[in-house]
Amino acid sequence: MSASIRPATIEDAEIIGAIEAEADALLIAGLGASDWPRAEDGLARLSEPGFVLLLEDDTADPSPVGFVHVLDADGHAHLEQLSVVPSAGRQGYGRQLVTAALDEARERGYSRVTLRTYAEIPWNAPFYASCGFLESIPETPFQRGLVETEASLGLDHYGRRVQMTALL
Repeated sequence: MSASIRPATIEDAEIIGAIEAEADALLIAGLGASDWPRAEDGLARLSEPGFVLLLEDDTADPSPVGFVHVLDADGHAHLEQLSVVPSAGRQGYGRQLVTAALDEARERGYSRVTLRTYAEIPWNAPFYASCGFLESIPETPFQRGLVETEASLGLDHYGRRVQMTALL
């Protein structure tokens, strides 16, 4: 399938929220996590420092099917969210978004990108490892704060959480 990736705009806020909610439903069902935090509002994502890239399926009726959100956190790039609607899964869209995010981060002068994810879920840490991410230790106050936030939300009850880093 053919797809195009572009910077998200304010007009994309609603679809970003819908994509994340639909993608989260797959994870929630897989984990049995009925108390999972709600998807972040698309407008909130777009207003945070960093960037959001939107992937559109270039079929006869093009439609957004995924996005990647990279935060600028204390001068470091952090892949905060990658979401692809389940109906468009396993077509390489997630990998295209990660590659585009790494390229954009490099163009913006970052030397690495971090993320937090589940270690054993196949479309989490194993997928990111195939994209060049390696497990790493939280080093910055922002990264250590993410560990604390995840613990307070109970995310570690559903599996081991890890930080991963890709060098650019």
